[in-house]
Amino acid sequence: MEKPTFSWIVEATYDTVQTAAQVFISRDRDFEQIIFDSGKVDGSSIDSLGYSPPIHLKPRTRYFWKTKVWGETESGESETAWFETAKLDEAWQAAWITPNWEDNRIHPILYRSFNLPSRAVTARAYICGLGLYYFELNGKKVGDEYFAPYCNAYDQWIQYQTFDITDQITVGPNLVSIMLGNGWYKGRYGADGGCVDFYGDRFALICEIHITLENGDEWIVVTDPSWQAQPSPVIASDIFDGEMVDARIMKVVPSPNNSFDVSLIDLDTTRLEARRSLPVCINEEIKPVAIVYTPAGETVLDMGQNMTGWLRFKTSAPAGTRIHLLFGEILQEGNFFRDNLRTAKAEYTYVADGTDAVIEPYFTFYGFRYVKISGWVGDLNLDDFTGCVVYSRMDTIGEIETSNEKVNQLFKNAMWGQKGNFLDIPTDCPQRDERLGWTGDIQIFSGTACFNMDTYAFLSKYSYDLAKEQAKFDGIVPHIVPMANLSRGGSSAWGDAATILPWTLYEFYGDSDILEKQFGSMCAWVDYIKGIDESSGGRRLWTEGFHFGDWLALDGSDPASRKGGTPDYFIASAFYCYSARLAARAAKVLGKLNQADAYERLSAEVKAAIQKEYFTATGQLVTPTQTGYVLALFMDLVPDGQHEQAKNELIALLYKDNVHLQTGFVGTPYLCRVLSNIGANDLAYRLLLNEDYPSWLYAVNLGATTIWERWNSLNPDGSISSTSMNSFNHYAYGSIVEWMYRDMCGLNPSSGEDGLTGFRHARIAPKPDKTLQWARARYRSTAGFYESSWRIDDAGHLTIEIAIPFNASASVVLPDAQMGEILINRNLLFEGQQIGNNVELTLGAGCYKIEYLLREKVLQAVTESSSPNSILH
Repeated sequence: MEKPTFSWIVEATYDTVQTAAQVFISRDRDFEQIIFDSGKVDGSSIDSLGYSPPIHLKPRTRYFWKTKVWGETESGESETAWFETAKLDEAWQAAWITPNWEDNRIHPILYRSFNLPSRAVTARAYICGLGLYYFELNGKKVGDEYFAPYCNAYDQWIQYQTFDITDQITVGPNLVSIMLGNGWYKGRYGADGGCVDFYGDRFALICEIHITLENGDEWIVVTDPSWQAQPSPVIASDIFDGEMVDARIMKVVPSPNNSFDVSLIDLDTTRLEARRSLPVCINEEIKPVAIVYTPAGETVLDMGQNMTGWLRFKTSAPAGTRIHLLFGEILQEGNFFRDNLRTAKAEYTYVADGTDAVIEPYFTFYGFRYVKISGWVGDLNLDDFTGCVVYSRMDTIGEIETSNEKVNQLFKNAMWGQKGNFLDIPTDCPQRDERLGWTGDIQIFSGTACFNMDTYAFLSKYSYDLAKEQAKFDGIVPHIVPMANLSRGGSSAWGDAATILPWTLYEFYGDSDILEKQFGSMCAWVDYIKGIDESSGGRRLWTEGFHFGDWLALDGSDPASRKGGTPDYFIASAFYCYSARLAARAAKVLGKLNQADAYERLSAEVKAAIQKEYFTATGQLVTPTQTGYVLALFMDLVPDGQHEQAKNELIALLYKDNVHLQTGFVGTPYLCRVLSNIGANDLAYRLLLNEDYPSWLYAVNLGATTIWERWNSLNPDGSISSTSMNSFNHYAYGSIVEWMYRDMCGLNPSSGEDGLTGFRHARIAPKPDKTLQWARARYRSTAGFYESSWRIDDAGHLTIEIAIPFNASASVVLPDAQMGEILINRNLLFEGQQIGNNVELTLGAGCYKIEYLLREKVLQAVTESSSPNSILH
């Protein structure tokens, strides 16, 4: 809130351009206490994607704002929106408290009652509980979010949340009660199976409730030694292992017989910061599709979907009944299976109290499709069970649909993988004893993530944490963020999340604020690599240290290794060059021209060194691999005049592998994107549509409902290929979806270097192929709603439909088209430029239907230019 940014979208008008705009900010809804009025500002001088007015905000204050926009012929005013500040730099009146008992494993409820003399006009709670808290007021849950205060580097900063409790507070007696669980802070968490009490070994709570009464009086209720504690029904809780609840233990019955004093605990309140995490909520609910009675005699629920969250159930079991749930991802030989969860117990135990109850956990989540149930009394009824799908609350803003149902399922799998792993931090997997914020995974998936969902706040918070952790190690980016017990880092492609994430967010959302906030982190990472380079001879190559390499690629020479065949130091040097280039671009956007020049020179020097070290005189890579050529082409590392040779070498490698990918985490995100942009679009489609191993549709054919960690997580007969590192919900390879948006359907943001980011200006360049009859992408960008779709009929007629939002424009590339033969909205197109086999034109806001007859080239199953014989000659 130190620099609030405002944005708006015009959705309904016949006008196309914002000619002027005006922003009002007020202390009241009627705008009688205006604190800022921009006045009518020329449309080119006020950015609807990110407008940051010079305002000073007060703590604990609600503000209202609206905007008025003028087009060419009409104007309109938005409805009123609001935002509210938290405590800002206001000192805390509350203190941290902890239950006054010796056994730190006992889960507490901390509570206090108070009497309110008259009706509350406003009431806010500012609260943080460690490890996790579950907040109730007068016996009802406050808010709809779970796992607050969320997962971050607690040793450096701790988030608090604000809740509007006006409607829950009553005249007369009120009871505030907060249950605490272990969570990431104090439970088992981290790498290599995790460890307990890493960030802290005591439960703790701080809470400050501010109430304004109808007579204007102010009441404040704070945590202090007057609060009391009692054991909660939660006997045990853990992120990895699950939860046990004994309902016979009442939640809160204030009584001298079951209450304990609390004491102050020495935690620094200066570490408290207002929330950056989005609320984690139950965003969807699904019903189980079947009850499975296995050959082993087990009773198992099939949810029909690999999901993250938990199972809610209704029960009226007799007191003392112990209902036990185990969670797993797959069946093996028809039986429940969970060996791939490694040491994670992933269980839930409920001890009934004999009443009718609806049960769900408080402080844990699971990654699962199947639930093994034991201890159930009576017959199972599917209606008694609900799958609660839990992830950070983000709007879904993108969708893709094609004529191929298997491709459609692949897209859904990637979306479900994102939902399942975007629970406050971008985890690698949600089910086993890991669930960590691996930097490499989110780096390669970030483009897909930004197309699918509104991830700006989510990834901004993660980037903030990354910079915090990085600052402890002189620029080294940890392998995981927060790094918990894994205090190691510095791997290429993984650490490059420091540069790639901020640039991706800027590219998609058009707000330079993210670059400003992360610029120090971007520079620190590049400077760290440069320091290694200088200490090892200054050759402008990165040839030191541990690197994950092309993780889980299939072309490695050592079967025992999880790395592919592309040399680690080639990958490292490629990302050295790329990150320096992104730092230069960010510096240029921010007006830091001296730093822009310095990083641009560094990137050019690294590029020259790579060409000298890793390319032959004829443009061949010294160690030719799919990933090697993909990185060289995508990151512009190929020597001048040798691009054609590099393209041909990559295509030849693919034919050598029967047009099947061999890439791992590093090469896969760029593989199809490179192919579609070097004239081998047909090969990109073949890779997409391959159904045998290794391919994306291999998993779809075996019933996958999310993206797998390995290309062969299951063998063709359905048996699991390995249990040591084998997740069935691992989003990384879902990065193919970025190609589907950018190349198959053609939706691309501007490059970001021309100031037209955030889809203010798009490049729409669909690359159809006859292996699909049609494809369609819809995307709600920060500039507004885009659509790009195409359809090819049997006669070779191509129809492209495009929607461009108000105040935006697009450079449109029509593939295999000829000027003079194109209809646009049923009129012959006269404005456009013939560039080779394509026609390029610029379109403003509006809806367009473009029709023409494709040349024979685009209809060939395998084009002459990409056949192996012509390539090698």
